[in-house]
Amino acid sequence: MIALPARPSYVREEFVALPDDQFEFVRRRVEIYTSHLSALVAGKVVTRLSNCCDATSSGLVFACGTEYRCLSNEPEQYLKPDVSFIRNERLTADWMADAYFSIAPDLAVEVLSPNDLAYNVDAKIRLYLRVGVQLVWIVNPEQRTVAIYRADGSVTLLNEDDVLEGEQVITGFTCACREIFPGL
Repeated sequence: MIALPARPSYVREEFVALPDDQFEFVRRRVEIYTSHLSALVAGKVVTRLSNCCDATSSGLVFACGTEYRCLSNEPEQYLKPDVSFIRNERLTADWMADAYFSIAPDLAVEVLSPNDLAYNVDAKIRLYLRVGVQLVWIVNPEQRTVAIYRADGSVTLLNEDDVLEGEQVITGFTCACREIFPGL
């Protein structure tokens, strides 16, 4: 793990200069990813979503590292979901030329790590919904659960025996929750 200076907040330029892509800049704070289990689960989510989206041509799935600058009134706010999805009709023709998206994703997925604090996760969920994300999945690899937050305010908690669906956001996507968690 890379040691960071003991500081409560960073400006954007300092964040960009950090030596590793395993950081996220939220509310002027740098969050650090620390779990191999979380990375494994995020990869499984990316794979399953990508397989569906490739088959249906519904949109594009992005892994961690994709940056969203979708708060016009908060220019220092950057979001980097562990996994995200944008419907094709919302992508501009030149999206590949940009270093970041100025729109919110349709789906944002956060895979919890042991260092994630509940109040930070709650704040991130509220922020995603506030900027227009339609569906937020909070995946807890330790508990083997997926919490689904929707733009309409409803919430569902799934366990590993349940089926995760793309609902109206990724039509046709279904996956048994156990498929995104490694075998015991």
